[in-house]
Amino acid sequence: MPKDSYGSSRVQSAISGTLGYVFVSVIAFFSVFPFVWMIIGATNYSKDISMGKMTPGLAIIDNFRSLGSLFDLGRLFGNSLIVTAIGTFCTLLAASMAGYGFEMYRSKARERVYSLMLLTMMVPFAAMMIPLFRMFAKAGLLNSFAAVILPSVASIFVIFFFRQSTRTFSKELIQAARVDGLGEFKAFFLIYIPSMKSTFAAAAIIVFMSYWNNFLWPLIVLQSNDKKLLTLAISSLNSSYTPDYGVIMLVIILATAPTLAIFFTMQRQFVEGMLGSIK
Repeated sequence: MPKDSYGSSRVQSAISGTLGYVFVSVIAFFSVFPFVWMIIGATNYSKDISMGKMTPGLAIIDNFRSLGSLFDLGRLFGNSLIVTAIGTFCTLLAASMAGYGFEMYRSKARERVYSLMLLTMMVPFAAMMIPLFRMFAKAGLLNSFAAVILPSVASIFVIFFFRQSTRTFSKELIQAARVDGLGEFKAFFLIYIPSMKSTFAAAAIIVFMSYWNNFLWPLIVLQSNDKKLLTLAISSLNSSYTPDYGVIMLVIILATAPTLAIFFTMQRQFVEGMLGSIK
């Protein structure tokens, strides 16, 4: 390659690399800016936010006091954590067993049942709200955490996710366990689950965020203040005649913190699980 051609290619490579970094930086700025603005807003009074103030203020303590006077934050966080923790555990257990069963056990009706389950994903939740409400009302489960958790336990998407990941699982391990006399449940808990840690981590993040951010269904079935969730408190602040934007920013940060902590703690396992790797 001529020297001039080699130098020209290096210049083009440097320019393309610089443009790539500039593009990524711009995208990152627009992605992070709303969250940074929310943090700044939590330190300012509502009138300052309305006037477009973009610098940190000294209202963070007053906003905490206002929020504490409006809600029992400990109860709200406790209710949300109870629903999210129990719901995540039950959903992961049910979905992983279903995904395991669909892939490990073969029958003529297996694919038909699985296809019918996938078809239910096309039904919008709004179309099922009234039948679900009537069913839980007859069962006497309205205004309970069970009414919030149960409709999401058999999540078709999570079952689909586990079955797709189970296809990369070494079935010889389960067959060897059966030959050695290990029961099916013991094989599931002692062999399958430890081998699918990344898949469980990825599913846990998805399910955790789904339960933590759930709003519409809890709004319908939870009717007393002592059972309210954090998302419902945020909604009530937004619906007031004169919303306090500083308090709203603060409570949104508090509501976002657990999901951020879960994601960054399990980020590596989440990526591995989404890629279908098994370790």
